[in-house]
Amino acid sequence: MHHRSIAVYDRFLGALSKILTKAEAHCEAKGIKPEAMLTFRLFPDMFPFVKQVQLSCDFAARAAARLAGEEPKSFPDTETSFAELQARIAAARGYIASFGADRYAGAETRKITIKIRGNDMVMDGETFLNMYSLPQFYFHIATAYNILRHNGVDVGKGDYMGA
Repeated sequence: MHHRSIAVYDRFLGALSKILTKAEAHCEAKGIKPEAMLTFRLFPDMFPFVKQVQLSCDFAARAAARLAGEEPKSFPDTETSFAELQARIAAARGYIASFGADRYAGAETRKITIKIRGNDMVMDGETFLNMYSLPQFYFHIATAYNILRHNGVDVGKGDYMGA
């Protein structure tokens, strides 16, 4: 469970960090104000880029703690720049790295309770990781990637995959 969660979250957060570096360079090269990219959304009812990055970090950090049987650390959503988003990614990566494999003994059967639309949902760790946390994580990472791609940032599948 540790390898299937922490290793995956860390790899993709590392890839997201590199993608942010490319996005910032793109803004500088094209004379685009960073806030235009950071607040861009694919559709009016979707979250903007900055929120996609924040949620990617949150899903990784919260899953790491819950699978270890702990209450997740909270990260305030205050980022308004590429540098602040990079710091958030670094903080999330540092946090998930603090959970050693030994803390995941029994994680696949550990009961995890989360609130979804105000209702408590209880599932075992295996279901939580595979059917909730990883899909949510990938969705927000992919949406952040798609926002940048849509805005002309030179990123490809290898960047998304962390190649």
